[in-house]
Amino acid sequence: MIETQKRHPLTAIEDRLIRFGTAGLFLLETIKTIVSPPYSLRPLIKQIAFIGARSMSVIIVAGLFVGMVIALQFYDTLLRFGSVSLLGSAVGLSLIRELGPVITALMVIGRAGSAMCAEIGIMRVDNQIDALECMAIDPYRYLFAPRILAGVICVPILTAIFILVGIFGGYFVGVILFGVSPGSYFQGMSDTILNRDTLMGFLKSIVFGLLIVWVACDKGFNLHLDKRGAYGSEGVSRITTEAVVISSMAILFSDYLLSALIL
Repeated sequence: MIETQKRHPLTAIEDRLIRFGTAGLFLLETIKTIVSPPYSLRPLIKQIAFIGARSMSVIIVAGLFVGMVIALQFYDTLLRFGSVSLLGSAVGLSLIRELGPVITALMVIGRAGSAMCAEIGIMRVDNQIDALECMAIDPYRYLFAPRILAGVICVPILTAIFILVGIFGGYFVGVILFGVSPGSYFQGMSDTILNRDTLMGFLKSIVFGLLIVWVACDKGFNLHLDKRGAYGSEGVSRITTEAVVISSMAILFSDYLLSALIL
């Protein structure tokens, strides 16, 4: 009893550093599995359907209304300065550089990331992951590599769809509702959007896709390492909430970091 009292528990900072190291090792092991044979397309296609195809309706609706709101706000602002002809440039740049990748990633977190984390967390609670390992099935190859690849593939595609729908949502508000010239709307967009802007949005969407799946899968897979509460359904609920919050904050932080590096 006296010996137990002399032991000093790990501080909260040390726990977080250890947990971050575990997450890093998880990502490295998954990447190593991705680049090493054998390869299987069926799990990848299944995850592409889950992350990409099933998110299409949400992305289209969100992109349409975000583009309409951006056009509405920019039209009011540009009208005060007599620069309504720059409406297409403003809508295109804001969608391609920032709002397209960020909002797409946040929507994917809410629709696919949370479900992914809960699914893997339940597999951990029900000992299904342990059963896979007992059957000599690599959980990294069977569960996580297809999800990571699907996230990196699907999020840029969903971002492109979001941007395209948002541009036409802005066209509807600016050209059809407020009478801006269609030629100036698209010509201004063509003149001001550079390859660097498109590259920025593309790189951001790739990084965001990786972050979403990484955080969601790591939280579910390492649920048993969480020492703060219950291990069952309550634990799954807690780590799912944490995965959504952490991945959202990681996206916003990496968005600033990438913007600062590329601009």
